[in-house]
Amino acid sequence: MAYDKFKILKSTAVPLPIENVDTDQIIPARFLKAIERKGFGDNLFRDWRYNQDNTPKENFVLNNPIYSGKILVGGKNFGSGSSREHAAWAVYDYGFRCVVSSFFADIFRNNCLNIGVLPVQVSAGFLDKIFKAIEKNPNTELEIDLPLQKITILESKENENFVINDYKKQNMLNGFDDIDYLLNIKKDIEVFAENTPL
Repeated sequence: MAYDKFKILKSTAVPLPIENVDTDQIIPARFLKAIERKGFGDNLFRDWRYNQDNTPKENFVLNNPIYSGKILVGGKNFGSGSSREHAAWAVYDYGFRCVVSSFFADIFRNNCLNIGVLPVQVSAGFLDKIFKAIEKNPNTELEIDLPLQKITILESKENENFVINDYKKQNMLNGFDDIDYLLNIKKDIEVFAENTPL
């Protein structure tokens, strides 16, 4: 399944300065029964967003109208816990296209990259600058430049580079998942097969 091409994203951000956010908090296990990647955004951080009677919790950031955007800024060790890919699906389905943290669990990072969500890992110091900038001004915009692998706080012009696997980078730039990538090089594969003795 192809996804939107990711090149440069400029957006406000939603701050979630909580460390060790695990996948069960991102999408509770009781919502994992669906087999299609639809509707998971409704239950992103379900137990943090809603009371037992399904009324929104006013003090949770996703219920605060002053924060919005396509970038989620999380605390250190984001996406730890089980390997459920539904956590990445929920982030994507809610509308986020980028998650910023000072450390990601490897499986969560890869699940995000497989579905078109860019995990941007920054230093602890730069993450703190982002949180402080958003706290000072909720309309603070971040720019995520994938070709240059750079994240910038636009108001202050402070920036930092981030690392990404080149294969995953090219897939995101082209809007490919792994199957799209193989289909894109189908002719090359056929030529190789024809010219390779059994």
